[in-house]
Amino acid sequence: MSAQSAATATANERVKTLTLDSTQLYLTALNSTTSTLSFPPIPSSFPTSNFIPNTRFLIDSFRHPSTAFSASYFLSHFHPDQYSGLSPSWSKGIIFCSHLTSLLLIQTLKIPPRFVFALPLNDPVLVDGCEVILIDANHCPGSVQLLFKVPTKNGIFERYVHTGDFRYCNPMKLNSYLIGFVGCDAIFLDTTYCDPKCILPSQEESIDYVVSVVDRIGKEFGKRRVLFLIATYVAGKENILVEVARRCKTKICVDGRKMEILRVLGYGDAEVFTEDESESDVHVVGWSVLGETWPYFRPNFVIMEEIMVEKGYEKVVGFVPTGWTYEVKRNKFAVQTKDTFEIHLVPCSEHSNYDELKEYVKFLKPKKVIPTVGMDFEKLESKHADELRKHFDGLIDEMDNKKDLLMGFHRGNCETVEKVERNANEERVMERNKNMFEMKTVESNDMDVSSNDVSYVHKPDSQDSTIPSEEERERIIEETRDSMPKWVTRDQILDLVSSSRWNIVEAVSNFYEHEIEFYEQVSVFRTFESASHASSPNSPISLSNSGPFRSSTDESVNTNLSQVSKSPSLKLTRWSNISPSKRKKNTEKRSNKKVKSNSKLESSGSKQPTITSFFSKLLPDDSKGGKTGRKN
Repeated sequence: MSAQSAATATANERVKTLTLDSTQLYLTALNSTTSTLSFPPIPSSFPTSNFIPNTRFLIDSFRHPSTAFSASYFLSHFHPDQYSGLSPSWSKGIIFCSHLTSLLLIQTLKIPPRFVFALPLNDPVLVDGCEVILIDANHCPGSVQLLFKVPTKNGIFERYVHTGDFRYCNPMKLNSYLIGFVGCDAIFLDTTYCDPKCILPSQEESIDYVVSVVDRIGKEFGKRRVLFLIATYVAGKENILVEVARRCKTKICVDGRKMEILRVLGYGDAEVFTEDESESDVHVVGWSVLGETWPYFRPNFVIMEEIMVEKGYEKVVGFVPTGWTYEVKRNKFAVQTKDTFEIHLVPCSEHSNYDELKEYVKFLKPKKVIPTVGMDFEKLESKHADELRKHFDGLIDEMDNKKDLLMGFHRGNCETVEKVERNANEERVMERNKNMFEMKTVESNDMDVSSNDVSYVHKPDSQDSTIPSEEERERIIEETRDSMPKWVTRDQILDLVSSSRWNIVEAVSNFYEHEIEFYEQVSVFRTFESASHASSPNSPISLSNSGPFRSSTDESVNTNLSQVSKSPSLKLTRWSNISPSKRKKNTEKRSNKKVKSNSKLESSGSKQPTITSFFSKLLPDDSKGGKTGRKN
């Protein structure tokens, strides 16, 4: 192609580029006779994760003060925590989004169409002089990532990627527009599962599990005897429903509201979904019908029984597909049962897991990572945001940040450079001291532990705790038991709740942080009882429930745990605040330095990894614009 032909093609391409002025679009929507519109400056307190630097583009931010700071609003996808604040009376500005999301806004939320503007996917658009590109986010129907190319002084552009909520997949690396943002100035990253413990299975594996359970139990009981309930959001999880329908050769029953949304999404085919309950044993229910998932899963068997009786079934099997129910790494799909009810906790999430987040940042190699999910993100330099950013050390463009420091030095900002370096040095010293303290704590605990330290019992300060009534204690113990594996003994639960000042959330959190130690207690006791039984054949003891996920109903487990301490050959490590993985590493280091001549019998038990802790993320204040830690 000649240079002239290439120039002509480029010119034609520029002519085709859609150019939009949000202020004029907004004035037109208002039927205003004025031709200009002015806005106050965006305040420094405005959440950093919700606006693009050097623009007035606000992202998923509709619930903030009544003062309008912009006419340009972007909605990444149709989920309540993103569109919260929108209503049929919306008139604050133009909402830019994908075509599918625009249909949901107009037909479901009844947003006036004149305030909604659909942008195409994979096609650059100029909005207020900035190039904007929407690409697929692999989250829910209509979800997009937003790419911004913002002009600054001297013809230089700043590039920003806002992921919205997304699940990274390898095909994203092949998107030519996204490739153009490698080395971008910043990525606003969905950090829902930014924790090394959050390594979720693939969506395909989770879907296969749901299909297999429906198929197996359905064939075992036959039609009209077992009811399957699948919990979903207003929009999302459609891939699970479609696969169950296709592979189990059954329709999926939904209510009128869900069917309305499915029609908008293009799933109105009568061969897949139906509103007639008699046509299907697989029904879709609201998200909280089967139980509460935050801060830990609490099943609602009462409602399940009501549904079973009302609809005339013999058994009910429920599925809760969300990453927050991912409890056991080696047993990916946990099941909670009671009588004829089952609830399968399926770690099927549309958010990127920890490894996927790191892979995405490694691919884009941005100059900066800005977390968008969690707490305390109204300040970019908050302590919690810094902690999350540390996960991406070595993956971002650190050289560019160093160049900025050198530029500041040459401009005479020696004081600033020295302060940055001093803070970095202080942080390294503090981290080193912290590690040394942890190692000393572990060593001290290992040296001081006595033979009767079978269970950790932290006696709460009597001034800080109020002992509830006997009835209330029983209620707390039972509710705590429902959130733990069946092998946990009553004594262990009692220790947990009493040491946690009868706070259920804190008790469950402590258990999941130290599950290995608790299981070892039960395992060591059974080993001890087994040995006692072998030496005293006239003392019958049942060990049939010896598996880690079997029910420990034998009262001897509860009443005789203390007997383990009487055996000089058995010893358990004290439960400390140091994680099992750190303690193991430190112990291995010490054992390499000195080999003990008199080895002691170690407690046997499951080598199961520590349970994922769900409680490090707190719900933020909506007024500050933070998104909830609770995610699908």
